[in-house]
Amino acid sequence: LERRRLSPRSRARTLSAVRGLFKFLVRERVLALSPAADVASPRLGRRLPRSLNREETAELLTAPEEGVLARRDAAMLELVYAAGLRVSEVVGLRSEQVNLEAGFLRVVGKGSKERVVPVGQSARDALVRYLNEARPALLRGRASPALFVTVLGKPMTRRWFLELVRKYALKAGVPGKVSPHTLRHAFATHLVD
Repeated sequence: LERRRLSPRSRARTLSAVRGLFKFLVRERVLALSPAADVASPRLGRRLPRSLNREETAELLTAPEEGVLARRDAAMLELVYAAGLRVSEVVGLRSEQVNLEAGFLRVVGKGSKERVVPVGQSARDALVRYLNEARPALLRGRASPALFVTVLGKPMTRRWFLELVRKYALKAGVPGKVSPHTLRHAFATHLVD
């Protein structure tokens, strides 16, 4: 199959079918051992996640318009893109982790590892607008350690943020399946470019 230049994925699929046949024959006692047991699977490699081009990213970041929720959503989108945050990192941010004067965040990532992440001017401006105008309106006098809160004053959830990203991608006319990780990948891709 390799000499016939079939892709690694096609070869792996064929090998899986052959293994299944021989497994059946061993189970039915037609064969004592499977001759396919020691055949190595082809390396498939990993596909890169879909990324957004610069125009799609700009459309997505400007999709939230006016209002309290739009200010919050714009700040979250900007932070994910500008700092390359994971969805769990952005929804898990606490107010004391933000240093706007110095322009950085302290983020707790995978494995509870903390890192300092710089924040660009656009994300900083969106965050200042959120903190000054939207967050107090959402909290209505209540206290919350969470940086990003819902209309009930509760911390934003991963699931809700995923839905927001999809909503704004649809509104911005960005094709395909878009998630917070798509923005994180766009951050890395644009940084490399």
